Amino acid sequence: MSDAETIYKTDALIADDIDAYLETHQHKSLLRFITCGSVDDGKSTLIGRLLYDSKMIFEDQLEALQADSKTVGTQGQEIDFALLVDGLAAEREQGITIDVAYRFFSTEKRKFIVADCPGHEQYTRNMVTGASTADLAVMLIDARKGVLVQTRRHSYLCNLVGIKNIVLAINKMDLIDYDQEKYDAIVADYAAFAKEIGIESFTAMPISGINGDNITENSANTPWYKGTPLMAHLETVSLNLDADQDKPLRMPVQWVNRPNLDFRGFSGQIAAGSVKPGDAIRVLPSGKTSTVSKIATLDGDLDEAVAGQSVTLCLDDEIDCSRGDVIAASDDPPEASDQFEATIVWMDDEDLVPGRAYWLKLGTQMVSVTVQAPKYTVNVNTMEHMAAKTLDLNAIGVAEIATDKPIVFEAYADNRTLGGFILIDKITNATVGAGMLHFSLRRAQNVHWQATDITREAHADLKNQKPKVLWFTGLSGSGKSTIANEVEKLLNVMNRHTFLLDGDNVRHGLNKDLGFTETDRIENIRRVGEVAKLMTDAGLIVLTAFISPFRAEREMVRAMLPEGEFIEIFVDTPLEVAEQRDVKGLYKKARAGELKNFTGIDSPYEPPEKPDIRVNTVEMTPVEAADYIVRQIAPLK
Repeated sequence: MSDAETIYKTDALIADDIDAYLETHQHKSLLRFITCGSVDDGKSTLIGRLLYDSKMIFEDQLEALQADSKTVGTQGQEIDFALLVDGLAAEREQGITIDVAYRFFSTEKRKFIVADCPGHEQYTRNMVTGASTADLAVMLIDARKGVLVQTRRHSYLCNLVGIKNIVLAINKMDLIDYDQEKYDAIVADYAAFAKEIGIESFTAMPISGINGDNITENSANTPWYKGTPLMAHLETVSLNLDADQDKPLRMPVQWVNRPNLDFRGFSGQIAAGSVKPGDAIRVLPSGKTSTVSKIATLDGDLDEAVAGQSVTLCLDDEIDCSRGDVIAASDDPPEASDQFEATIVWMDDEDLVPGRAYWLKLGTQMVSVTVQAPKYTVNVNTMEHMAAKTLDLNAIGVAEIATDKPIVFEAYADNRTLGGFILIDKITNATVGAGMLHFSLRRAQNVHWQATDITREAHADLKNQKPKVLWFTGLSGSGKSTIANEVEKLLNVMNRHTFLLDGDNVRHGLNKDLGFTETDRIENIRRVGEVAKLMTDAGLIVLTAFISPFRAEREMVRAMLPEGEFIEIFVDTPLEVAEQRDVKGLYKKARAGELKNFTGIDSPYEPPEKPDIRVNTVEMTPVEAADYIVRQIAPLK
């Protein structure tokens, strides 16, 4: 055999080995798990040890790790395993974890994605992010300190987000001389707490991340421990994948796949159940039905797809289906509702504002939502339910929420994808909260929209005009009511059908029960927005004169109306000018402390960033401003 033939055959054998290796690893199960617990319990060190022992560190990484260990690592350690995970400069400087660090490693039996979650209370929101997709949690406890407040908080959150597999790793056993009595006392203490919060079972083990005791093999230092080492447990723990596959089909539609005129499919990841060609399906919330004709993937068509797989479903019928819809089993579909009870974990430095509109993202669905004042918050130390008017950073509370349109859902306990949601601030686009739906409120199922034969278009045609809401906003004393009154007079001369809703007038009747706190101001605007919407349904041009100090609430009203019907008019008057006018003497009282929550003094005003119309009352008289506004909104039909 020639050298060339030998090399060719050798290369072919190597290629076969590589293909076999990739094939083996491709079909390994994947375990997502987190490490959590209190500050300095050794979470990062444990993950570093797992990476090191599973041979997932390259030589150059090992050399860099050894060099870093000499300069920024813990003194006395040849290798500081925590440095493998603590990637941020601030984390290395302080020796703490701030952000969630994700690492991948693999053994002969299973693939793993591990999230190292921060222990500090102020970073609890980051921990929830890591826990939301995990199958298992390794709850670390410093053997010297026992069960701490943050241990309880993280355990409660793990149980809340549905993690059933919990490993209680009593770490740093080397620092208590591997004392079994102290270990047993900690396990007993945790078991009592776990029972209180509904954790049915957990697996406890004594470990030392630094020395590797009971990480990959049983340690001679703990002959009294008869369980398996941590790595063996991670490799063999059941993932309950069959349980998800045995449920009815649920697939949130991620996007409509239309590469050409001959192909139309609906792509997404199957959240529960299984599907085959020929299966009857129902698209929600529309309720349209069809039959699956084909299951397409990049690797070819499938005879069956199950929970966890990302596929494209082709249907027999050309029915309306788009992103945000859910394809479900025709004979066992999920519910759709717009009012719920939910548990919310608040993640923002700014407190929850009850009544304010946020974005709610659930699966691929995105809707506007308002959150009511919490029924209660949970003290994770005592499990006590405490009265609360809002939620602050890291608070956990139960509240009722209402979406602006029905969403397809299931209880979080039954389906994480259709039961777990995040809340997003409409102004900053920051994620401010995460939540779990419990159930829809009964009144949501009993209240239905009553269709009427005379449409809003018919009402408008009868009045020969296009409905609009002219929303005047500005500081107290800016001239909103005066200008709105002048605008209505001009429209009246033009034979337009109008109605003026003035802030003071509305508070004499509809909103007389509301004060001037931030929450009451939001509810004041919500009610006015709903009334204005009803009036536009009647075909009217509605004028409103309200300070309406918050952008989010003005945008909430805009979202209630068809595009183009909400006209935001900023009556731009400097504070010093408005205060000089002070016709009602309100600024004087506010300055004297006699009037609380007064806009511009001790309560903020958020001016429109891009108003539809701006009028400057320093440069214009009310009559001139009114004439300018009417010309801007013309034509009115």
